[in-house]
Amino acid sequence: MPASICLIGQGAKTVALGEQQLDFDASHFLITSVGLPVMSRINTASEEMPYLGLTLELDLQAISQAVLSETLPAPTSGSRDTLGIAVSSISPAMQSAFERLIDLLDTPADIPALAPLVKQEIWVRLLSSEQGPRLRRIITADTHSHRIASAIDWLTENYREPFRAEPLAKRAGLSISAFHSHFRAMTSVSPLQFQKRLRLTEARRLMFSEHLDAASAAISVGYESPSQFSREYSRLFGAPPLRDIRRLTGVDPA
Repeated sequence: MPASICLIGQGAKTVALGEQQLDFDASHFLITSVGLPVMSRINTASEEMPYLGLTLELDLQAISQAVLSETLPAPTSGSRDTLGIAVSSISPAMQSAFERLIDLLDTPADIPALAPLVKQEIWVRLLSSEQGPRLRRIITADTHSHRIASAIDWLTENYREPFRAEPLAKRAGLSISAFHSHFRAMTSVSPLQFQKRLRLTEARRLMFSEHLDAASAAISVGYESPSQFSREYSRLFGAPPLRDIRRLTGVDPA
């Protein structure tokens, strides 16, 4: 999941990152300030009242510009927690902005002119919320959050490459020990575990959506050993690749 804000219109959901689990519903929003390999589960939904949700990817450049605005309201008191994911109560003002963004789907001709304005309001509402400090740390150069976010971006683009901690720590401008400590504080997992989750999540998508067999999916995401891939896949998803995909779809992906 890229850096995003997620809202629920109907239903409830649990999102997991490593050992962390966050529950949210229509009265809350979830924010990921960096791209994270999360897993999610819908908890409340039915045929009569299906789950409805919205995800809006964060425009960090636009958010940076909003921070520079002299008229930006001061943020409410926010947590110093550096974990890259959080849940907060949604304010009536922010909910109204999202409703207006959704309403633009009824008038497509208005989207080019009005959607950027509504999104700008959403960024300001976010920065003025208790999650404002979290966003500021990500977009402010030389903070640990900004440095780790840079390393996460590189890992996300290059997860197929063999893992090497030293270049990542150097990219972040941190010692190996400090890099591991701050990385885990933001993601709840080690850099190596983060890369494995990226690989395994993409392999699952390839088998589910592209109908690749397990061996081909493993190679595509950077694994050299099919047995290692199967072990790590089972550890994350609770079943070997073929059984997991059959459980999801009821068909043989091969």
